[in-house]
Amino acid sequence: MRASASRVPPLFPLVSCVACFLVLCAGARGEPVRPIPEDKLLVLTVATTETDGFKRFIRSARHFNYTIKVLGRGEKWRGGDYMSMPGGGQKVRLLKSTLEEITEEDKVVLFIDSYDVVFASGPKELLKKFQQVGHKVVFSAENLIWPDRHLEDKHPHVREGKRFLGSGGFIGYAPNLKTMVADWTGKDNESDQLFYTKIYITPEKRKSINITLDSKCRLFQNLYGALDEVVLKFEDGRVRARNVMYDTLPVIVHGNGPTKLQINYLGNYIPQTWTFETGCTVCDEDQLIWGLLWQESEYPLVVIGIFIQQPTPFVSVFFERLFNLKYPKDRLKLFIYNHEPHHEQHVHSFLEDHGTEYRGVKVIGPEEDMDSVTSRNLGFDTCRQDIDCEYFFSLDAEVVLKNTDTLRILIEQNRPIIAPMITRPGKLWTNFWGALSADGYYARSEDYVDIVQGRRVGVWNVPYISSVYLVKATVLRTDLAAEDVFHSEALDPDMAFCRNVRDQGVFMFVTNRQEFGRMLSTENYKTNHLHNDLWQLFENPLDWEERYIHENYSRIMTEDIVETPCPDVYWFPIFTDIACKHLIEEMENYGQWSGGFNVDNRIQGGYENVPTIDIHMNQIDFDKDWQKFLLDYVAPITEKMFPGYYTQALFDLAFVVRYKPDEQPSLRPHHDASTFTINIALNQVGTDFQGGGCRFLRYDCSITAPRKGWALLHPGRLTHYHEGLPTTEGVRYIAVSFVDP
Repeated sequence: MRASASRVPPLFPLVSCVACFLVLCAGARGEPVRPIPEDKLLVLTVATTETDGFKRFIRSARHFNYTIKVLGRGEKWRGGDYMSMPGGGQKVRLLKSTLEEITEEDKVVLFIDSYDVVFASGPKELLKKFQQVGHKVVFSAENLIWPDRHLEDKHPHVREGKRFLGSGGFIGYAPNLKTMVADWTGKDNESDQLFYTKIYITPEKRKSINITLDSKCRLFQNLYGALDEVVLKFEDGRVRARNVMYDTLPVIVHGNGPTKLQINYLGNYIPQTWTFETGCTVCDEDQLIWGLLWQESEYPLVVIGIFIQQPTPFVSVFFERLFNLKYPKDRLKLFIYNHEPHHEQHVHSFLEDHGTEYRGVKVIGPEEDMDSVTSRNLGFDTCRQDIDCEYFFSLDAEVVLKNTDTLRILIEQNRPIIAPMITRPGKLWTNFWGALSADGYYARSEDYVDIVQGRRVGVWNVPYISSVYLVKATVLRTDLAAEDVFHSEALDPDMAFCRNVRDQGVFMFVTNRQEFGRMLSTENYKTNHLHNDLWQLFENPLDWEERYIHENYSRIMTEDIVETPCPDVYWFPIFTDIACKHLIEEMENYGQWSGGFNVDNRIQGGYENVPTIDIHMNQIDFDKDWQKFLLDYVAPITEKMFPGYYTQALFDLAFVVRYKPDEQPSLRPHHDASTFTINIALNQVGTDFQGGGCRFLRYDCSITAPRKGWALLHPGRLTHYHEGLPTTEGVRYIAVSFVDP
């Protein structure tokens, strides 16, 4: 008993010590350690002006309920230019002064930049990760050393991760931070990064202050030198930046150095700005409500800058759409720059009809020989100098603005600069770029295709816009006050403008929340005809169709609107009045009408059995366009009316015929040399002429009141022997095609 008793007692002190050791070490394993209360955290940042980036920072902070104290408001920034030289000493001075007011020993201070920073998570996660590090001060870390590369060897090596200090973000207990900045006596334009780096690479100071780096980006993600490491992570209705190299989810994302475009891209999603589940969550923030702010007579005054820089199709339609914008004309001023003599008639016609309805009009014509850069700078200056101007709406003539509410929508979004997204049909081309290449030209962002194709809808911060956009006049008078924002020795005007905007820290947005319109192709647009838009069927088929195809044509395939005035004769709408007018005027402008003789060198064989006074489509170089018209618009009707017959819309003859009482009033009975014939009335009986029409002899059936823009489709050979009835007054025009001869 005694022997066993003598061996047992020594075990109790041992067990007791082990238990104490386990309790003491438990904190190291993260088990019983009490978390830092969120009210012990204070976020400090410096912002001498409220830029768009600062507003984004504040929005992300509010999303997670951070307590923010902003330093330096109202001060002039003297901390230098981060993009070109070291600076930031002003931040250290402001931090030092603020820390002196903090007396709580357990206060945790996060000091962070704001213009290029977003929060990706909240205070709870931030404090937990800070606590897990086990140091009193934690700095963000970088792959690149700056501003003094000669100090590289003095940085402590890390087992894994980044080894260089980044001054754009750090967190620590207030007493330790006070000690860290206590020796600062530098000037405002001296380098804060160099100051903190020298403290960190000094072993004694690093140890006494207890500083370490967030080497694996668990708290801070600096983007400079790490763009390949960062991806967006969408999960459970949340969006985070994920560092794929270390498999971490940083709490704070910082677009330090030349990575402003990348933080802008990430800021389109983080934090919960846009998710697959919710779509855009901030698109309606800060919107202007028309009914509450203004009555119609008080709408903001807008200067619309119209730029016609090159021969452009459908300019007359462009002005029609401009006039149809739903905005009071007396709250609009027009600045029209037209570089093309060809379009003077369109500008003059529009102003003659509607110029007096606008509050003011200024025209720069081709006779002034002003270049594009100067014209755009002058347009901006027109708004700057007008104390009543509140917005400048830049609109290129190539823009097909279909949405009549566009101007109201853009103003309502309340962004400094915003563009409506417009596209080219069937292509991925738009008026914005989602990213830039290293040399400042186009690059495709990961989300570009989804935005263009409408799978992601919102208001997007982008690096480049063109063709159509709205600028607040306050931006023109402050950030863009320079008179030559479109000038660059190396870049075109739009690229120069966007670069200047980016350099000023102003955000540009594009919205695809509504359908706005499209962009015309100006390639291969020739001006050697009277109505050059007729030749745009290949380049701009949608615009050609809207201009020249009858509004009821699309109903033919779904509704019973095709009429049958005679057996196997089909009557349907196909041309607009404008199409008829343009085709007639084009032929009369060409003027080389045939004599109506049997001998005709224009056709194969040189002999016409049943001659008319006409002009062939190939004489005005319109034959290829006409065949495409037949293939796209006539062939589908033929196949519907004659099931089982398929046409390639080949034609031997296509021409416009002119009937006049004193020239050729009628046409004798004949068969057409075609499988089927298309006959389109180009003007109106009773208005433009009297008489006329077509009689099918086999059926003793006449069509004596042909409708303007309507087509007669009938078999050509064998069954439909027909004649042209006499035109008794005026001039009658028809467009005829012998298809599949």
